[in-house]
Amino acid sequence: KGKCPEDGWDESTIELFLHELAIMDSNNFLGNCGVGEREGRVASGLVARRHYRLIHGIGRSGDISAVQPKAAGSSLLNKLTNSVVLDILKLAGVRTVTNCFVVPMATGMSLTLCFLTLRHKRPKAKYIIWPRIDQKSCFKSMITAGFEPVVIENVLEGDELRTDIEAVEAKIKALGAENILCVHSTTSCFAPRVPDRLEELATICANYDIPHIVNNAYGVQSSKCMHLIQQGARVGRIDAFVQSLDKNFMVPVGGAIIAGFSESFIQEISKMYPGRASASPSLDVLITLLSLGASGYKQLLKERKEMFSYLSSELKKLADNHNERLLHTPHNPISLAMSLKNLDENNAAAVTQLGSMLFTRQVSGARVVPCGSVQTVNNYTFKGFMSHTNDYPCAYLNAASAIGIKKQDVDVFLKRLDKCLKASRKEAKKENSVNEVRNSNTGTEQLED
Repeated sequence: KGKCPEDGWDESTIELFLHELAIMDSNNFLGNCGVGEREGRVASGLVARRHYRLIHGIGRSGDISAVQPKAAGSSLLNKLTNSVVLDILKLAGVRTVTNCFVVPMATGMSLTLCFLTLRHKRPKAKYIIWPRIDQKSCFKSMITAGFEPVVIENVLEGDELRTDIEAVEAKIKALGAENILCVHSTTSCFAPRVPDRLEELATICANYDIPHIVNNAYGVQSSKCMHLIQQGARVGRIDAFVQSLDKNFMVPVGGAIIAGFSESFIQEISKMYPGRASASPSLDVLITLLSLGASGYKQLLKERKEMFSYLSSELKKLADNHNERLLHTPHNPISLAMSLKNLDENNAAAVTQLGSMLFTRQVSGARVVPCGSVQTVNNYTFKGFMSHTNDYPCAYLNAASAIGIKKQDVDVFLKRLDKCLKASRKEAKKENSVNEVRNSNTGTEQLED
C-alpha cells in the first residue's frame, strides 16, 4: 500500500526485504555482462555490504524520481521510500500534502533546488523576500541560486521575535510582485525567534501571486510547525516545504524531503536535479521507518513533546536560582532561551566563555548568544548575528527538545549548566574585584602625584 507499517519490523525482516530488492538490480544478476561505464561495480566488499549491494543509486540523468531499467530494485526502493515518507508527513500533521521526494542533499541545497526550479517560471524575478533568521545555510541557499535576499527584520513582541507582516507587504509593493521570485519563510528556529506567521504570509503570496517556499528544517517533529504549514496551504499559498532527514528521523546527515501540495510542481523540482543520485539517504530513512513503524514514530513525537515540557519547567527553576529568567516564547514548540543578563552585565566575555565551558564539559547543541556580535555572510553584514535581530535586549542561552532526547540528557545538561553558571559568576566577581583594586591604586597614585 506504500504506507509506513503500523508496527515496526525486526532487523532480519528488513534485511531480507532489502536483499530481495537488491537482487532485482542488474549488477547482482548471475551471469550479468556489463559493458557500460556505470555497471554497479564495487571494488570493496565492505562498501557493497554497507549499501546492501544497492549500488546503482536512484533516478536517471533527466529525473531523480524516474525508474532506472537496469536497477529495478533501487528504483522500487526509491518509490517506496517517497511513498512511506509522504504517509509520515500526513501522520505528522500536513494531511493534504500530495507529493514529496527524498533528495540526497541537506536542507540548504534542497532549498536552492526549489529556487532554481522557480527561476524558469519567473524569469524576470531576482529578489527573494526573507524574514530574517540567523542561520547561514538558508541564507546561502538563496545566494547560491543566484538571487538577492531581501531581509525583513523581525519585530519584538514581549520576548518573542515575530514576522513583520506589514514590512513584507510593503516590500512587495516597493519591488513589484513580478520581480520577486518567492517568499522564503521558516518554521523551526532557535528561540526567542518563533515560527513565521505562515497563514498571513501564505495569504499575501496568494493575493500577489507570488510563490512561497517554507524552510521546515526540523519541523516534522513538531505538531505546531506542521499545523502552521497545513493552515498556510488551506488559507493561502505554499508551493513547497523542505525538511531535513537527520533532524527529523535520526539518520546520518545528507538528505532532505521536498514536499508540496501541487503534484506537478514537486515533479518539476525532481526533474531539475541533474543526473542520478545516491540512494543512501533513501535507504537510511526507509530502514528507520520500517524499524519504528508508524506507532514507533508517533511515540517518539509524544516523548519529544513531554521532554519539551520537562526541559521548560526545569530550566525555569534553574534560571530563577541564578536570578535569570526563562524567556517567554510560547510560539516556539522546540527551542527555549534563558537570559544571561547578570552574567553579561558583570563581564561581557563571560557569556562566550560559558559556551566554551559547556562544550568542554560535553554539552553539545546549547548555543550561547552574546549581545551585539557582527558577522558578514556573502558580503551581507548582520548586526546582532545569531540573535535574529539587530539589538536583542539581553544575552541568552538556547536549549532544544528535539526528537530522541531523553530525560537523562535534560538532567545532565541542567546539572552541568548549573555548575558552569556558578563558576562563571565566581570568575566574574573575582575579575571585578581585581579591577576595583586597580582603579583604587590608580586613584591613590594620582593623589600622591
